[in-house]
Amino acid sequence: MDFELSEEQEQLRDSVRSVLERECPPAVVRAAYEGRLDGEHDRLWRVICELDWPAIAVPESMGGLGMGFAELALIAEEMGRAVVPAPFMSTVAQFVPMVLETSLPEQQKILLGTVLDQGAIGTVAIAEKGSGWDMSRMSTEARRTRDGWVLNGTKSFVFDGADATTILVVARASDDEGIGAFAVPSDAVTSTAVKLLDPSQPLADVELRNVLVPDDAVLVEPGDQKGAAGIRRALEQATAAVAMSMTGTCRVIFDSTLQYAKDREQFGKPIGSFQAIKHRLVNMLIALERASSLAYFAALTIAEDDPRRSIAVSMAKAAAGDCQRLIVQDGLQFHGGIGYMWEQDLHFYLKRAKSGDLLFGSAAAHKANVARALGLAA
Repeated sequence: MDFELSEEQEQLRDSVRSVLERECPPAVVRAAYEGRLDGEHDRLWRVICELDWPAIAVPESMGGLGMGFAELALIAEEMGRAVVPAPFMSTVAQFVPMVLETSLPEQQKILLGTVLDQGAIGTVAIAEKGSGWDMSRMSTEARRTRDGWVLNGTKSFVFDGADATTILVVARASDDEGIGAFAVPSDAVTSTAVKLLDPSQPLADVELRNVLVPDDAVLVEPGDQKGAAGIRRALEQATAAVAMSMTGTCRVIFDSTLQYAKDREQFGKPIGSFQAIKHRLVNMLIALERASSLAYFAALTIAEDDPRRSIAVSMAKAAAGDCQRLIVQDGLQFHGGIGYMWEQDLHFYLKRAKSGDLLFGSAAAHKANVARALGLAA
């Protein structure tokens, strides 16, 4: 496993960063917070599609760029750095991996074609209130009928759920045979946007009431163990992408706080020269580098299909959660009163990092996963 970025990967990262600095400055994020995005949301997504970023991890045989999850993760990190209000995470880090991991070639051609050729937005609906992303406690039900499968239940925390064209719903069979994955058009469900701490990353509740899914839209039939493993693998990719995005956001907070500690003077000296501030900045950097290293390791285990990928993803998400807790707290405190000002951009990053901890499993939930992997759970 090579931890060094290749020359091509460095060029990709630099190119993505340059584009986002130009196309998504803080003024665009502010517009999302103030409900003034107008056509900016669509414009940003068009730019992303024109640059073929949705095709980054799609095999060339299916019209993609044929790169891997390591490259996708690099873009996810940059999305977090810029707090981009566009459906990259839902479509590229969730929908596309779920299609690739679970569906048949003819289904992939249709579902991926809408994204790669038409710029359609896709998303995945797994989480539910009360059980989060724990699929063993899922209550959304799939019932077999003569005409197909009928879905009933409510999904929560669905990325871009109100804007997606197609939603891949994971549900449990009514006879408890297992979980399945179903492609559902957005007009067959009721999606309700949720008021959020971070409006730049919209989430929605998705209600399914007697939604009929024909057999050709079933990606994974309940009881198909290989298909269920594919769902879990796609969930790991989505979780690792969130961890990468969180580290990108936390790095901006750290850089901003470090610079502020060098610029802001008290008693005739920069506040960063005081020992108490220096020690805490060092602790922030250690937490950030730990989280970043684990996120990169998780991305590489996925890219190389390493057997450690499940525990690596949980370690990465747990470390990202621990990192944001320290960096958000100290970053805000070191900025003092200015950190609370609406006119200061800092709060965009604080809120994105804080909300990221709650998505695809909190730090506590993933630490529990690691404990179970070590045979320590009760």
